[in-house]
Amino acid sequence: MSKIILLINTIKYLKAKQIYYRLFYFARNRYRKAIEFRYILDKDSSSISLKLDESLPNHYSNVKDKRFEFLNLEFDFQNEIDWNFAEYGKLWTYNLTYFEYLKKKEDIWLIYDFIDNIENIKDGLEPFPISLRGINWIKFLTKFDIKDKKIDDSLYAQYYILLDNLEYHLLGNHLLENGFSLLYGAYYFKDEKLYNKAKEILQEELKEQTLDDGGHFELSPMYHQLMLFRLLDCINLVQNNDWQDKELLEFLDEKASVMLGWLKNIIFENGDIPLLNDSAKKIAPTSKELLDYVHRLKLNSPFSILHSPLKSSGYRKISKGSYECIVDIGEIGASYIPGHAHADTFNFVIYKNNKPFIVDSALSTYEIGKTRDYERSTKAHNTVEINEQNSSEVWGGFRVAKRAKVVDIEEKKNYIKATHDGYKPILYTREWIFKKDKIIIHDSLSQTSKAVFRLHFHPSVTEEEIKDKVICYLPFAILHYNYAEEFNKTKKALVLEIPFEKTLEVEIKL
Repeated sequence: MSKIILLINTIKYLKAKQIYYRLFYFARNRYRKAIEFRYILDKDSSSISLKLDESLPNHYSNVKDKRFEFLNLEFDFQNEIDWNFAEYGKLWTYNLTYFEYLKKKEDIWLIYDFIDNIENIKDGLEPFPISLRGINWIKFLTKFDIKDKKIDDSLYAQYYILLDNLEYHLLGNHLLENGFSLLYGAYYFKDEKLYNKAKEILQEELKEQTLDDGGHFELSPMYHQLMLFRLLDCINLVQNNDWQDKELLEFLDEKASVMLGWLKNIIFENGDIPLLNDSAKKIAPTSKELLDYVHRLKLNSPFSILHSPLKSSGYRKISKGSYECIVDIGEIGASYIPGHAHADTFNFVIYKNNKPFIVDSALSTYEIGKTRDYERSTKAHNTVEINEQNSSEVWGGFRVAKRAKVVDIEEKKNYIKATHDGYKPILYTREWIFKKDKIIIHDSLSQTSKAVFRLHFHPSVTEEEIKDKVICYLPFAILHYNYAEEFNKTKKALVLEIPFEKTLEVEIKL
């Protein structure tokens, strides 16, 4: 019964379109399996030579001979490349088939190898990797002025597989990636059908997924960078090629402007993004790289729109003297695709003298299991855990059932107060008071309970510094935790834990 309730509390947030397509794809796949349906993997095509400005290189995905390295994991195939290699998990398999490691013209043999083995490829023919691979192949072929009928015919067939499997069952960044890639395929093959679908997706989803303050609605700074990067690549495509009279350029330019505004508001002074929700380093281009790309593209009005302060995304940024603090008082987002959300309501992070001080424990894996569960849990964040429960019911790696709702917010200069009901009937209230050289935090519960306050510190912070900088008059413990600022890579760091029952005041000297 508890599992049924969990499932109901998850499904009720889905859009009707998601439920319909989940059922439709499930039934269609069963039928196609019964009749032994197979896609055409080679479709007669006619491509054109595109003009593209230099895009951003991927420094984190590399290949040498048959040795691949990404996500901090390396594998040497030595003999034949296994494009279905699953030993490192599905995300590594996906990255293997993204082809973001194409750097020099000689790498074309990797594309041939993929095509020669395409009949046996599984994960790599799912819509998401097709989307990223399509863009990467087209950028590679354009950069080195390669015209190759074998590659074009395979790529064209893959685009029609994508068109038949658009990720309406997921929506969010997945469908947006489908749209970005279809636009590249449409221009490369001058295909009206691909173009019309790309236009429909991009116009609907960029409006839906871009919040009023410019943030991406899944509330991950890393995914915001990724979506902005893909948007800039599409602006690059449209402004440099005359097909379709550049009709999408003004719309794409406007969305890039507000997303750039949000990025400039959320980053720390040194350019780092806060690693909130599913965010990690060495996945997306850096903020500096993105801003440099904007200037190289010479957008018509990249900063002409008045950028809203952080608000609708639920984040607030306070800069005082030697420190910067980012606070999360937002809801789980997005409601119908919360796969990258954590149970972290009222979490916050602090940079001191341009260096991380109090941090989010961050993200090391997408593999479903204990590590993923912990990294999404309330326990892994700088907030309060009550009765050893999560404030929002994260489960299954990428699902959320019951969610904390912020029921009250009060904001003044140098002051934020908010209440959420994630532990109802208990209400939890947190107050931040920001002074020039310290932050004072008041936590209170509507009824006596077993609660734990936690602060996670960067690995560079010592136990002596914690004892010197954090003032509290209740007993506390300093323990170790795994700080995970990159995939598949953790460092030992210190976490301060303070048990309390009703109210707590903590002062952080900065």
